[in-house]
Amino acid sequence: MNMNKISRNFLSVIIVAVISTGCKNSDKNKNGGTDEEVSGQETAQLSLAPMVPPPITRNHPTKVVVNLTTVEKVMRLADSTQYMFWTFGAAVPGNFIRVRQNDEIELNLTNAPDSKLSHSIDLHAVNGPGGGAEFSSVAPGHTSTFHFKALNPGLFVYHCATAPVPMHIANGMYGLILVEPKGGLPKVDREYYIMQSEFYTKQSFGFKGLQEFDMDKGIKEQAEYVVFNGSVNANAGKNALIAKVGETVRLFVGNGGPNLVSSFHVIGEIFENVYLEGGETISHNMGTTLIPSGGAAIVEMKMNVPGTYNIVDHSIFRVFNKGALAQIKVSGREDSTIFRRN
Repeated sequence: MNMNKISRNFLSVIIVAVISTGCKNSDKNKNGGTDEEVSGQETAQLSLAPMVPPPITRNHPTKVVVNLTTVEKVMRLADSTQYMFWTFGAAVPGNFIRVRQNDEIELNLTNAPDSKLSHSIDLHAVNGPGGGAEFSSVAPGHTSTFHFKALNPGLFVYHCATAPVPMHIANGMYGLILVEPKGGLPKVDREYYIMQSEFYTKQSFGFKGLQEFDMDKGIKEQAEYVVFNGSVNANAGKNALIAKVGETVRLFVGNGGPNLVSSFHVIGEIFENVYLEGGETISHNMGTTLIPSGGAAIVEMKMNVPGTYNIVDHSIFRVFNKGALAQIKVSGREDSTIFRRN
């Protein structure tokens, strides 16, 4: 046997493998890396729950300027119950931010001059120390600025990270940022923004008047309120979300916590697609999905039958005793082949 010939053949195989791997890595960098050319600049169009900014249609990354303001404000927690919320954008949850993968973000955080405390922001979409919190701490009446590149597509929570961090989150300082993949998300008929969170008040659920935060209940994880979009019935009854029969509805769902895991469920519907924990892994035909504190999920469902659909945390005492309820009201024709009453 010619050992020299075998050695030459073996070396040729290694060279071909290395070249092939190099080409694959080059293609991966070209198609999925960060070497896209950034061009232009725009100011982010923000929205408040339950609305979502429109999908991004451009096919290239750009510089996106995001302007957020922190506001401390008394607002409704339940009927006849008020609370001093700490907020992004004077609402709970805070502004929905929508950008594209590889966008370069300039984030300007302004703390309202009448605030009593400093605030900051930690975006789970950031690759960098503290998610930006280390560079965004801002005193009342001032503005901080930092920059980051949106490397990873997905749906991410952001929140205040100023000490004591649990108190700032528990008082309402959280929101969602969507980093769309390069090709965008599949088109749907309607998109909505829903965020679950809990509140720890000194008085029990439903107690009237202005409520104060209870740190001891927070530490013990004994929430008096578990709600969607910042208050009891924020999107139920006359404030319910709307859709029509035949439409596909996409919900961007976040869990601000600060403590509890959500068993997210829409009664009478099945999620055709669930982007697990807001990432790229998609599961199909699910009835309930877990969303961790500080996590998110994207769920999609086709509305086949008219009626009112209750959105709940299926840790079911939270629905009937703590306020974890929202609704989608669907209009249109009945379809007796899918559902009918005798």
